[in-house]
Amino acid sequence: MFRQIGAGEIILIVAVLLLFFGARKLPDLARSIGRSARELRKGLSGEDEEKDDELAVDPVPTDADGDEPASDAEGS
Repeated sequence: MFRQIGAGEIILIVAVLLLFFGARKLPDLARSIGRSARELRKGLSGEDEEKDDELAVDPVPTDADGDEPASDAEGS
């Protein structure tokens, strides 16, 4: 569906950006886009770590005989 972007397209995009924002604003714009991308990657990797923590299953504690301990609700 989409083809790769070539050098001509990149030059056209840069020219339009220069006309739209001006030469003084482009470095600030590029810097803010880079920071946003970095924050997005940090956020996405943090979510992956949280999912891994949620998926980790704690083993059921057992007593000395290796049996599961009796629950507190049995006597009620």
